[in-house]
Amino acid sequence: MNIFEELKWRGLIKDITSPELEEKLNNEKLTFYIGTDPTAESMHIGHYSSFLIAKRLAKAGHKPILLIGGATGRIGDPRPTTEREMKSIEEIEKNTLGLKEQAEKIFGFEVVNNYDWIKDIHTIDFLRDYGKYFNINYMLDKDIIRRRLETGITFTEFSYMILQSLDFLKLHEGKGVNLQVAGSDQWGNITAGVDLIRKKTGDSVYAFTMPLVLDATGKKIGKSEGNALWLDKNKTSSYELYQYFINTDDSKIEEYLKIFTFLAPEEIIQIMEKHKKEPHLRLAQKTLAREIIVDLHGKEEYDKALKISESLFSGNIKELTESEIEDGFKDVPNFKIEEELNIIDFLVNYQICSSKREAREFLNAGSIYINGDKITDSEFIITKELAIESKFIILRRGKKKYYMGVF
Repeated sequence: MNIFEELKWRGLIKDITSPELEEKLNNEKLTFYIGTDPTAESMHIGHYSSFLIAKRLAKAGHKPILLIGGATGRIGDPRPTTEREMKSIEEIEKNTLGLKEQAEKIFGFEVVNNYDWIKDIHTIDFLRDYGKYFNINYMLDKDIIRRRLETGITFTEFSYMILQSLDFLKLHEGKGVNLQVAGSDQWGNITAGVDLIRKKTGDSVYAFTMPLVLDATGKKIGKSEGNALWLDKNKTSSYELYQYFINTDDSKIEEYLKIFTFLAPEEIIQIMEKHKKEPHLRLAQKTLAREIIVDLHGKEEYDKALKISESLFSGNIKELTESEIEDGFKDVPNFKIEEELNIIDFLVNYQICSSKREAREFLNAGSIYINGDKITDSEFIITKELAIESKFIILRRGKKKYYMGVF
């Protein structure tokens, strides 16, 4: 299976600008770029799916360049519905630095910033040297622009297409870039760049898009959808990544294995055959979580995520370290323990139960656990000596409701 066939098999090619691209990907060595604007100081899993294409192309002998939009980020790519809120220059610069460091660490690509070549272009030069190559009717016919005409679009947003096209031109002229890779929502922008290069230089360049990665509800996996999984482990821990992917819906799991892993097609086919026979074992989901976390953060982080998950499942919370507890319980209700209390007062004071009567009912039903141990004695005292690492009291009410108290 050649690289183009593999990308198609994995569902990673939606549109291509020319049929010639297949032969060039299979038999030539292209320099290509993929870009992102600095809307945050970390990339998320939506970026990861795109940049994995870059890693696949690099393994096939092509040369990747990652562009961070220090200039285009000051404007904002048009949204389908409303104008983006402009970020401060300070935030954009901070985010640009963060993305550069992260991309170099995770992917090892060469990183460029389009602010370096856009910042010195004067308005008159911009209009004479680039604006004259863009037909307004052509721009209005682009899907994202056409969808905004009813609600209105500013000139600032409208000009984004020209700036992104200019990126392709500058990288083509300066670094020999002859291919752009992007998500399918960028089709209008990248085809405009292909046209600009043809008009200005006479050269033929290429581009292809990948379908946007959606979850089982049809929402895009990305920051703008409010369900971001950050690649920075300090923003989204390896345990959180593990929990997200271990709970992947069966309807999406084969697609995700193809998109997010480097497992060979034969391996994925075998995994799916086993998974379909015993879906309750979640073999495919476990494989997906392992492959992503190991690739992003290393095997040690994967082992840590697995340990937290297994300890919570078995109730062996005492085996966890301080950092593992902080990762595993970062999103549960938490509170500062000010004094030693008996279990009834503890449950009521920290609003785990609404009344002493309800607290006794939970105790009598065997539904209260402290650090994994079932508590039924209403005279039981919560002391610092019980705390894990002399710090944490992890309380479970029922099967899944957790609380974290900190001495």
